[in-house]
Amino acid sequence: MPEFFFLDFKAVMSAAKKPTGLVAATFTPLTTQGEIILSEIGPYIDYLTQKQGVRNIFVNGTTGESMALSVAERKKLAEEWCSKAKGKMEHVIVNVGCLSLKDSQELASHAAEIKADAIAAMAPFFFKPSNADVLRMFLKEVASAAPTLPFYYYHIPSLTGVNVPVRDLLEDIQNVIPSFRGVKFSGTDLMDFGLCVSYSPPNWTIFYGVDEQLLSALVMGAQGAVGSTYNYLGSHINKLVSAFEKGDLVEARTIQFKLQDLLKYASKFGFDLGVNKQLMIQLSGLSLGPPRLPVKPCPPADALSIAHKFQSIFPERDQSELNT
Repeated sequence: MPEFFFLDFKAVMSAAKKPTGLVAATFTPLTTQGEIILSEIGPYIDYLTQKQGVRNIFVNGTTGESMALSVAERKKLAEEWCSKAKGKMEHVIVNVGCLSLKDSQELASHAAEIKADAIAAMAPFFFKPSNADVLRMFLKEVASAAPTLPFYYYHIPSLTGVNVPVRDLLEDIQNVIPSFRGVKFSGTDLMDFGLCVSYSPPNWTIFYGVDEQLLSALVMGAQGAVGSTYNYLGSHINKLVSAFEKGDLVEARTIQFKLQDLLKYASKFGFDLGVNKQLMIQLSGLSLGPPRLPVKPCPPADALSIAHKFQSIFPERDQSELNT
């Protein structure tokens, strides 16, 4: 009986502290020569908390150009994000996924040292895991390098090409990875997503990562969302989430449709990381620099056109905030 009570108490405590709500997938500030700019991270965090009402971040992910960064650069960035977020952010989740298991473990161990709140890792995508069992084994080895940190699987099949159903991966995973606490589900298969939500225990968080489909995921039971557009649309998407929680689906749909309208317009310019990053610069005024090659920089005029479209869709935003 005492053992059962102890385990139940741990689960309750874990559930109380689990991250929920919006999580901004942060961009990495770079110079025009492609060097990281640590000094811009403090102002970036202030912008998210004060202007967007976003208090959770997912760093060194796809939006953060992690696969174009060295291990040493990722360590410096993670350390600065964690340091500057202290007392301002509720959760800092560090992506430690790499093609090399050893690199992933090194980053995981470092994340624990700098007191990150959690870590995540995607599937390796050059030598790909052939099934859920192999992927589970890989993730176990990554998580074992930081056993005290909550661990999340980062599912992004459009970029990794790893289409292992996440629900298959989750089978018995908490016995294999005791620190496992959920999924960043950046895929469009809502059936697989729903199966993950229905399987998950109370101390897990199943984040959704396709911004333009967030409302559908909320209906399916998403407890949080990780996305790049929440960097500059967080205040509006917080309203979407609030409307959904109040049962005001008309308002929630209205905001979701506005986001879809913006992204449809942005897609005319090829809405990739380069365009998205330049749009963030245009809307926030932060000095984030261009993306690192091979991602193509976005012409500022294209980003300005999207920013003006943003203003027309979300007219309450003051035109003076646009970096013209």
